[in-house]
Amino acid sequence: MAASDQLKARLADVPGKPGVYIFRDRLGKVIYVGKAANLRRRLRQYFQPSRNQTWDRKFKALVDSIEAFEFHVVHNEPEALLLEGKLIKEFKPRYNVSFRDDKRFLLVKVDPREEWPRFRFARLKKDDGARYFGPYVHATALRKTVSFMRKKYGVLTFGRGAPTERELKYSSYQVPARLSDCTQEQYRQRVEQACGFLEGQHKEHLAEIEQEMQAAAAALEFEKAAELRDMLEGLQDTVAVKTRKFARELPGGIEPEAELVELRGVLGLPSPPRVIEGFDISHISGTYSVGSMVRFKDARPDKDNYRHFRIKTVEGTDDFASIREIVGRRYRRILDEGGALPDAVLIDGGKGQLDYARAALIQLGLPSLPVFGLAKEHEEIFLPDRTEPVRLPDNSPALRLVRRIRDEAHRFAQKYHFQLRKQRIAESILDDFPGIGGKRKQLLLQTFGSVKRLRAATVEELASVPGFGGKTAAELRKFLDEHAPATSGDEQAGVSPEP
Repeated sequence: MAASDQLKARLADVPGKPGVYIFRDRLGKVIYVGKAANLRRRLRQYFQPSRNQTWDRKFKALVDSIEAFEFHVVHNEPEALLLEGKLIKEFKPRYNVSFRDDKRFLLVKVDPREEWPRFRFARLKKDDGARYFGPYVHATALRKTVSFMRKKYGVLTFGRGAPTERELKYSSYQVPARLSDCTQEQYRQRVEQACGFLEGQHKEHLAEIEQEMQAAAAALEFEKAAELRDMLEGLQDTVAVKTRKFARELPGGIEPEAELVELRGVLGLPSPPRVIEGFDISHISGTYSVGSMVRFKDARPDKDNYRHFRIKTVEGTDDFASIREIVGRRYRRILDEGGALPDAVLIDGGKGQLDYARAALIQLGLPSLPVFGLAKEHEEIFLPDRTEPVRLPDNSPALRLVRRIRDEAHRFAQKYHFQLRKQRIAESILDDFPGIGGKRKQLLLQTFGSVKRLRAATVEELASVPGFGGKTAAELRKFLDEHAPATSGDEQAGVSPEP
């Protein structure tokens, strides 16, 4: 197979999600880094011969030089933009010359050598002794952040030199004390506090602003609440993109690879567990018990392969038995359908849940499928053949990974549990319709899928359900009209769980 055909064949594995792609030449050198809102669509454009008549010489030379590509999925386009710039600065690809000057990003610069250091914007980071923060994608949000710093810490922004007469009187600079009464040393302490904020020491301040916003709203001071809300959103937009660890998206999976390699050692596996499935149970005092399974591939969520379970064989509150049920159902189905097993299985829980999950695997003839548990209280990892749990340091890459999987399984289980409760509340309206038993109620819901669709049905459609003649259908139609909800959107279509 020719190199171009191999590249086209690989496009089937590329998701239609935001991310960054990297092209390499025959020597393995990075020659181009690009970003895309839809990776699959963007990469296909490079390998469509019908388009080459419109390509300029530079673009054609790039395409002719491509021998391999890789891609890295991110959460959204701003993250893709930041990651693209980071990789371009690292690899300096020859076809990215137009992007090297960093003109797409804003930085915040403060020079400690100045008598009165000021916070200013910059486009290019220089080796000039100044401190730089960023880059930041959201320019509007960054301006709100700088405005917040000016009001919170009383630091000077923009301009140069000592405070002007106007700045000495301007109210924004009078916190925590009047700028005119502030010595240079006291002012430098303000600057250090503001720098700390830009470096990530911001959680406490965000919480303070949110409390102020809620207090203003409660006092009916809506203009003040709206101003605080806008400021909070700006700060959150700035710090959210800045503080995300993009190392996880670098070529070779620097951060994910470290997580997987360390986890391999913890579990005693021959190779890193590329595919991990995590299980959790959710219920309220044993009612509406459900289970969830999430799948992570190369340390990232594989949401197309998430699964829900309704607990069928367990009465009341019994997390151990519920875990055994859903683990058994999951891998029985994989065995029956000839599917691929994961490299490892994570159970949300300690020794008890782990033992029940392993019992299910042994019953299926899968005693060698690696399974482990993560207990919530002390974040300890339990292994089948060890009496004592494994305790990893809080900054352990492996612990970060299993926490993400556990938390995602918990979120997914709770979401499904909430959907069932909401659906049951909507369905309860049928209990008030005279003469309808459990079987006919179930038949209605199976036919229409949800109460929402049932409410939209005509008399003729209701009459087509076995057991509902024209008279009963007309009475049900009238009953539903008389008991219509005050607002729409209170019912939700049924969720299809894992069989």
